[in-house]
Amino acid sequence: MSETIIHPLALVEPGAQLGTGVTVGPFSFVGANAVIGDRCQLLSHASVRGATTLGADCIVYPQAVLGAEPQNKAHKGGRTTLTIGENCTIREGVTMHCGSDNSRGKTTVGKNGYFMAMSHIGHDCDIGDNVTIANSAALGGHVEVGDFVTIGGLAAIHQFARIGHHAFISGLTGVAGDVIPYALASGARARLYGLNLVGMKRSGVPRAEIHAARRAFRLLFEAETPLADNLARLSEEGDHGSAVADILGFLQARGKRHYVTAAKRGVGGTETETDGD
Repeated sequence: MSETIIHPLALVEPGAQLGTGVTVGPFSFVGANAVIGDRCQLLSHASVRGATTLGADCIVYPQAVLGAEPQNKAHKGGRTTLTIGENCTIREGVTMHCGSDNSRGKTTVGKNGYFMAMSHIGHDCDIGDNVTIANSAALGGHVEVGDFVTIGGLAAIHQFARIGHHAFISGLTGVAGDVIPYALASGARARLYGLNLVGMKRSGVPRAEIHAARRAFRLLFEAETPLADNLARLSEEGDHGSAVADILGFLQARGKRHYVTAAKRGVGGTETETDGD
């Protein structure tokens, strides 16, 4: 269907840009600076505010609020943005905020995301493609989430934390530090319980690379030496394949304000978090 349909009880402000085949349901609101991609559906009572761009083929369920001002006291009201990729499903009560004008100024969400009811993406976050965030999970400001990450219900990700691609965060998990790619994190204060082997296999990671990544995990979180020393030693060994290279690159790219979520005792050899500095 190529016709754009706006319900008589919806409000679309002058200046809003709607693509072809868009449906805006009853009691929905689309602000003047919003851009809605082709074939998007705002079912009812959905709100698209601020400078928000919604990619094609997204579906937004009732009570979702996209593009509200950031929950950041340092934000001074300048123009910032929220950009959401194509083919995202945004369920009931989801909130995604624009960036803040004292930081990167934009929140970005990749394509093919599935965001379950009442989940929250804070200001200045950078979310990859094919990410699933379950019910009532919350991401603080400036969080980075890689591709194919799954975050369980009621999980909480601390501001500035990074979640590496293909990681799995269990429900009710509190993540205060960076989580390496492919990791499985769980616990009220997150610890790593090994690698997300199911996710790796489903993504077609070769068996040899999975074995190499498991060995790298054990060496990185070996209890007797600091993470920084283990990282240097593993890096000097040479080519390990792309999976291990991704883990090493993730750790090497962390800033000084980041520390790494470590392994539970008996899994990688330690239960103490360290930033390696």
